[in-house]
Amino acid sequence: MRVLYSLSSIVAAVIIFTFTAPAFASKTDSRIELSARQTYVFKTYLQADDIKIQSKDGAVILTGIVSEESHKTLAQETVASLPSVKSIDNRLEVRGAPPTANSDAWLRDKVKITLLFHSSVRASKTDVDVKDGVVILHGDATSQAQKQLATEYAMDVEGVREVKNEMAVIIPPEKSRTVGEKIDDASITAQVKMTLLYHRSTSALNTSVTTKRAVVTLTGQADNRAEIDLASKLTLDVNGVQSVKNAMTVK
Repeated sequence: MRVLYSLSSIVAAVIIFTFTAPAFASKTDSRIELSARQTYVFKTYLQADDIKIQSKDGAVILTGIVSEESHKTLAQETVASLPSVKSIDNRLEVRGAPPTANSDAWLRDKVKITLLFHSSVRASKTDVDVKDGVVILHGDATSQAQKQLATEYAMDVEGVREVKNEMAVIIPPEKSRTVGEKIDDASITAQVKMTLLYHRSTSALNTSVTTKRAVVTLTGQADNRAEIDLASKLTLDVNGVQSVKNAMTVK
């Protein structure tokens, strides 16, 4: 009688698991899809793109059309940083023909995306033109230091030969400080990864990035201490980053 009771208990447990496990997985998958849509990256940079997100047991497939090649990577890095995501199959396609590598159009896109993630420059107020590898910046900056930083960041993009900064320095009227929009950890991680990738000085670094409550931790290796310090500097200037813990080591 005791044996029969044990067997029936096992059978009941198997039945319960069979019916509840898919429901749990479904909830997790729905949460992944919803969380991705609610990230700062998707609401700010990718809002005009047609991106479909499908998740099954944490394996995510991205399909649809994006306007730029960089948006494919940005979407992938953001979703990959979400909790419970186990893998990403990126099937996103770029609308139209992508610019030829190292062409002026290619450089323009790289400079624009590089400036976009930095909080210390006014990317939305900066126009970027490129001719024969020479970057021309137009628009306005709030200080000479901000203008100089835009030049520095543009010059650090692979392939740029020279930067001509024709931005005007316009000091805005004083006003009370406002609290900026809170940026989620997944978006911060994605922005940091792409920032380090697009900057020539850090593109070859073997760096892993994790974020918790806007505190970014960098791990990996660099050739020297100067590269580690630069990775910290660039990361700290990414939108939403509160502080940086750099645990990178010298090879």
